[in-house]
Amino acid sequence: MQPSSKVGAKADHHQTIVKRSARKHDDEAHGGAWKVAFADFCLALLCLFLVLWLLASRETEAMQQVLQSNGSKMLGEGSGTSNAIAAGMKGSLIERHPVPAREQELMRGRSENLDDPEAVKHYESPAEFRDLVRLIERASAEEGLQGNLQTAITPQGLRLMLHDTDAEGMFDRGSSVPNQRFRALLRKLGAVFAKVDNPLLIVGHTDASQYRGRSIGAFSNTALSSHRAMAARFHLLEGGMAERSVMQVSGMADAAPLDERDPNAAINRRIELMVLTHRQSQLMASMFGAPRQSLPVADGLSAETPEAMRELRRVLQSQPAN
Repeated sequence: MQPSSKVGAKADHHQTIVKRSARKHDDEAHGGAWKVAFADFCLALLCLFLVLWLLASRETEAMQQVLQSNGSKMLGEGSGTSNAIAAGMKGSLIERHPVPAREQELMRGRSENLDDPEAVKHYESPAEFRDLVRLIERASAEEGLQGNLQTAITPQGLRLMLHDTDAEGMFDRGSSVPNQRFRALLRKLGAVFAKVDNPLLIVGHTDASQYRGRSIGAFSNTALSSHRAMAARFHLLEGGMAERSVMQVSGMADAAPLDERDPNAAINRRIELMVLTHRQSQLMASMFGAPRQSLPVADGLSAETPEAMRELRRVLQSQPAN
């Protein structure tokens, strides 16, 4: 019995005891959860940045359209003090250059209209202008903007007034970037005017609300109305209208309100398109071109050219004084 007791004692001497820690077990169960939460947070933050970048790029693309239309680096206004919209985002990955296929398609359509005499029509009489009015009213009804259109046939031609209403504005207040529906209407009208041979005037109007900045270089209603008229011209050309059809683009600010009793009325904020008769277009051209009518001031002399005035001065100086 004695040897067996020695073997048992030796076995007891080399026994290994392993202890488990409850605290370490808790760390293994919950120690990786914060990593998953942090990864979810980073993913959500990345998605937010992506959405903000896409929204900024989309707004920049709209501003680039007006930049192309008026050739200016100032496209709209900021808080009302100055014109603070920049020409574009630096470092944007979206190309802003016109698509060649689209440009070629538009130019081809315009040239085909000019080559086909039956595709281009000249409007002169009130009855002919009424036919044109029906085409324009149909285009505005398709875009749901029939309430924003007024027409008037005058001795000078057809007057189209695309104005704001209390329910629908063509531009954001103080902005020269047209909204989507108005852009679509202008492009449809561009397709209509592509088949019209009459010269066209494009005039922008604002209400009487003034900017806070009153210095000479501050952004004003005159600049805003001019930019809006240029934006309208751009989208009309995009719709297919020939560039040579536009005789004049101007801004009148709040100088000619439709509602004189309320200078800030929505109807005063408008884009006017004047389709001129042949006679009126000639009168407009003569106002700014070379004089076409001689004004006799003496026998054989007229005040038509500076050379004639110098000749008149020489003749008068050579005559003896009475």
